[in-house]
Amino acid sequence: MNSEATLNQLKTLLPEGQMPSSYGVYFKNTLVALCHALEDHILEQPESDQPLVLVTFQQGKWYLQEADRYLNIANCSQRVAIAAVPDSGFGDHATSQLANVDMVDLQPNDSLTEEWNLIILAPGYASMVLCHELSEDEYRSDSIPNVDVERKFYGLWTFERGPVEAAAKILIERMRPYNPTLAQQLTEHYNTIKSNPSGTATDLSGVVSRIVNYLQSSQQQLVTVSRQTRELWELEGQASKLNRNLAANKLQAFLRMVQKIDERDSANPAASLQVSALAETLGQLLDLPTLKLRRLRLAGLLFRIGLAEAPKEIFQQTADQLDEASLVFWRDRAALGGQLLSSMPELAPISRIVTHQLEYWDGSGTPDGLKAEAIPIESRILGLVAYFQELTESRGERKAMSPGEALAVCEQHSGRRFDPRLVESLSTVIRLAEIGMLQLPKRPSQQPIVWLEDLKPGAAEHRHPSTMQEVTS
Repeated sequence: MNSEATLNQLKTLLPEGQMPSSYGVYFKNTLVALCHALEDHILEQPESDQPLVLVTFQQGKWYLQEADRYLNIANCSQRVAIAAVPDSGFGDHATSQLANVDMVDLQPNDSLTEEWNLIILAPGYASMVLCHELSEDEYRSDSIPNVDVERKFYGLWTFERGPVEAAAKILIERMRPYNPTLAQQLTEHYNTIKSNPSGTATDLSGVVSRIVNYLQSSQQQLVTVSRQTRELWELEGQASKLNRNLAANKLQAFLRMVQKIDERDSANPAASLQVSALAETLGQLLDLPTLKLRRLRLAGLLFRIGLAEAPKEIFQQTADQLDEASLVFWRDRAALGGQLLSSMPELAPISRIVTHQLEYWDGSGTPDGLKAEAIPIESRILGLVAYFQELTESRGERKAMSPGEALAVCEQHSGRRFDPRLVESLSTVIRLAEIGMLQLPKRPSQQPIVWLEDLKPGAAEHRHPSTMQEVTS
């Protein structure tokens, strides 16, 4: 990658280990899907949260079709700066005539012509996609793309404000030689937004849902295009590669959605990590097979994904305080989560675990009224651990319980709601913790590489490199 590349400059600028964990190699259609999802989000925001948008279109290869799209985006933005080669067609389009749109005509030898960037900086949120196409030298000799869908890019996407702000400064400076006045104006917009953040963070769960949908659609498009240009045996190999790439990004979107849910729950912001960790501990105590442990660990991270669109009262009140509409949402959270995860076939085992976490040992649970051993063991563990962890944090007027107090409540439900053997195993863990022989885990032993939580230096080395493969094999 060229040393001047925006992506490379960002990597150099950020402290070691601070690069967003989405950084990797992407197929072109995956990046199209990500950009469209972030662009659509601009169209839905109120006037009070209009962003500064910085865009570079790589060599104008396929972007003239985006001109109409950016006419609408510009009408929902404070300022839009578009960098592209002069013959991209943008200069003759109505978009370029808008008062808040500025065109930067790139020189053919500028390394920006090899980049494809979208940076969105608003008072209430920040997001971006940065990428740089691989050169021929960076492909293996047997993998140089013959068709458009095979093209690959170094890239990343993120909602983390720090990296987005850093990338915006880099890109503005790269535009400065072309138009110093514009660069100064963009800097002023940047400073105004940075110094006047919105008092309320924008809920990004909707845009993450959209990313998942776009990725699913782009996968189908890739296979369709490949079918027209390859013999069947070639298609199977290509579809497999594309599927792995897209699956990793869809999983990343799901995990980001869970992070946003945890962020909304100020009283219990580490629920996903803690539930995953304790569920894994119980699974180890029960000597579950390695594959089941891996799936249980990921299901723990995703166990509250059904609350992605939940009203704020869900995170502020106990169940007995919720109104009827919110109570129905709370009761159906497991089924909603399983339904959402089912959109990704690779996560079918995880979807099953999440769906049945509210089944009760006596058969009175939901959604299917499964009873005793008919409930998947992973779901039984997840249901117990999630309930226990919830009790150890405050909720509304209810104060947080100590682990011993929370265990006592769980024991009251043994044989009715929970598997007695699992309650006994949880009791063993808690008792050992109380006498100082065990420390209750706060994080799972191996975090997926696509888990987007900001980690302390050194934590990345504990991540597992093949999350998709390990839970679907």
